[in-house]
Amino acid sequence: MREILYGRNAVLESLRAGRRKPYKVMLAEGVRQTDIVGQIVFLAEQAGVSVNRTERRNLDRLGKVHHQGVALETSAYPYSALDDILALAQSHDEAPLLLLLDLLQDPQNAGSLLRTAEAVGAHGVVVQRRRAVGITPAVVHASAGAVEYLLTAQVTNLVNAIGRLKAHDVWVVGLEAVRDAQLYHEADLTGPLALVVGSEGQGLRQLVRERCDFLVGLPMQGKVTSLNAAVAGSIVLYEAWRQRQADE
Repeated sequence: MREILYGRNAVLESLRAGRRKPYKVMLAEGVRQTDIVGQIVFLAEQAGVSVNRTERRNLDRLGKVHHQGVALETSAYPYSALDDILALAQSHDEAPLLLLLDLLQDPQNAGSLLRTAEAVGAHGVVVQRRRAVGITPAVVHASAGAVEYLLTAQVTNLVNAIGRLKAHDVWVVGLEAVRDAQLYHEADLTGPLALVVGSEGQGLRQLVRERCDFLVGLPMQGKVTSLNAAVAGSIVLYEAWRQRQADE
């Protein structure tokens, strides 16, 4: 199965990461040879991948996407197993840090969260196979290519995956704005941790919430009662990273 990635950062990071098999780079005629475009061409040539100049309208056929005149035909995203994520943390002699997405469906939100997860050194991400966004070209673009470096496990049942993580002594923390939630900056996020972020509008499903070891929330002072899932999740991920840095 092949996919078309689009956007300069998405294409560049996919080539840099080297986790997929690239087949062809497409550049729209008239695209300026900026530094990033030059890097894309260099990496493609190093990998023996053809660089084809094409009419911009051919890239416009990808749909209403911001392709920036650059696209990459490549193999499908290489999903990992949950055990691979745990093994990566162990190989680095670090407490596991995972991001779990509970039926998140918006590619922009998912991509933003994955970008943050990669930035704070998360060992991997877990998504559910059905009724949720996978690692699509839209998600790769929204993550600015960061997901190309992340191990992502796509599971049939998120609740069962949580059970497996708990069996490995990973604490599962749900992000939910409810009365009994701890303030995110007061919770201990230094140990083996999996942060669960719920879907847009619905939050965490009841079964998922019940399997969490505890819940965290963000204090709110303004008129709006909740934050975008990507914003809230990113804040907590950075707090977990801050605590871990301070704990070293």
